[in-house]
Amino acid sequence: MAVNGGRREIGRRLVDNLVLLLVIAGAWQAMHDLAGSVALSSPLTTLSGALELLRSADFWPNVTSTFRAFLLALVIAIGGGVLIGLVLGSSRLLAEAYEPALMAFYTVPKVSFFPIILLFCGIGLATEVVFGAIHGIVPVAIFTLNAARNVRVVFLKTARVMGLTRAQAWLSILLPSSVPEVFTGIRIGVSLTFIGTILSEMFGSHQGIGYMLMQAIGSSNGDMIFSLTFLIIAFAVAVSTALLAIDRRLHRRV
Repeated sequence: MAVNGGRREIGRRLVDNLVLLLVIAGAWQAMHDLAGSVALSSPLTTLSGALELLRSADFWPNVTSTFRAFLLALVIAIGGGVLIGLVLGSSRLLAEAYEPALMAFYTVPKVSFFPIILLFCGIGLATEVVFGAIHGIVPVAIFTLNAARNVRVVFLKTARVMGLTRAQAWLSILLPSSVPEVFTGIRIGVSLTFIGTILSEMFGSHQGIGYMLMQAIGSSNGDMIFSLTFLIIAFAVAVSTALLAIDRRLHRRV
């Protein structure tokens, strides 16, 4: 029964997603008919352009550049965010002192830091990594902090009785008890880090998908703009969907 229920749920979600895609495609085509091809490419033209990009040899070096910066930034965001969250979350005093600062930093538009980062790091990979990482590190830190702070006190007392060091307590108690909430922060951090990486390439790089998008904007190449945007959105939606499915499964096990 549970298996049949799960299959029905998957089938229902597939139908819902298909209907949503058809609605979006229909609305997109209607806006194209109203605005014209100069202002808005049609869905078929955009899809054809995206497939042509995927077959282009010049496209893949830029993809490699983007994902190199994205993965480096993601490692820093996740590693740094989890570490900050554990340090602050394991101490009520530190949590109360620094959580407002984290929340305030989270609300600040990160683009305001871009000129400073560009000044110190210059145009290239370092700027892309730093700008991407500052987008993702804060949500990971906030979710980890809250998860660590909500760990049952009896677990922490047991760690002290057993004579565990702080690092051992983090690895054996705090992290395992906080996995669902920490993963939620990581899921959000992945999306924001990807956005930050693309934005940094648009204004502080000579290669990458963001750079290609900026070149298309500069030359008013509407078809290229929509094709690149379509590929960026398709990747982001695919990764977000996969991470959301894992996130739900982790919370369901708690």
